[in-house]
Amino acid sequence: MVCAVAVLTLAGCGQPHGQRDAPTKSASSPAKPEASYGGPAELPEKLDADGTTITVGDPKASLTVHVYEDPRCPVCKQFEVDGGGPAVQEMTLRREAKAEYTLASFLDDGLGGTGSKKAVNALRAALEEGKFAEYHAVLYAHQPEESVDGFTDAYLLKLAAKVDGLRGPKFDTAVKSMKYRDFVAASEKAFERSGAQGTPTVEIDNVRIPGEINAAIFDRAKFAELLRTVHKDPEQWAGIDG
Repeated sequence: MVCAVAVLTLAGCGQPHGQRDAPTKSASSPAKPEASYGGPAELPEKLDADGTTITVGDPKASLTVHVYEDPRCPVCKQFEVDGGGPAVQEMTLRREAKAEYTLASFLDDGLGGTGSKKAVNALRAALEEGKFAEYHAVLYAHQPEESVDGFTDAYLLKLAAKVDGLRGPKFDTAVKSMKYRDFVAASEKAFERSGAQGTPTVEIDNVRIPGEINAAIFDRAKFAELLRTVHKDPEQWAGIDG
């Protein structure tokens, strides 16, 4: 189930014993793995050179998960809160994966209102403060009903107060003035160019999860296994989505 780009009626949004002396480390000993991040606040995050992709996590992580989503989409909330999203976060914190996000806002056109666009603008403002990952989690945990258009300036600022250090004159002004409206428009265009038929759409190491197994992205354990399976042998999955 995904959020449709062309919205008619939306049931969903369609288009994770004795002491011994410590051994002496030899020159051939493997390098000690880097410690896991202590939480979302420690995750590196940046806007990629394409101007629309937001990347979270260790840039050296070999596994990449790319998520296309609309903040107003309830099925995206299902993914982010109860489905594969927590599995992605766990692997990102362990430096096993990095997450990429393309933020769409097409639901505003189908349902009316401006909530998607305002939320995407606020997420971009949070990135400027180094708080994207934390704020992203908060927005989905407290997502309004999609038909309500509840992502107002006031509500977005209220939710921002839940992220330590995010609220301030710079962030608040960016939210109220739609400072990043150009980013919002460019990000929606990037979503449209991607060929994704709805949200959430997920790619693992550039392999798009095909519709016939899309249900796996809503099961935390199954999605974690899928991440490892595709990463292990992406060749066998390439092109499966058509």
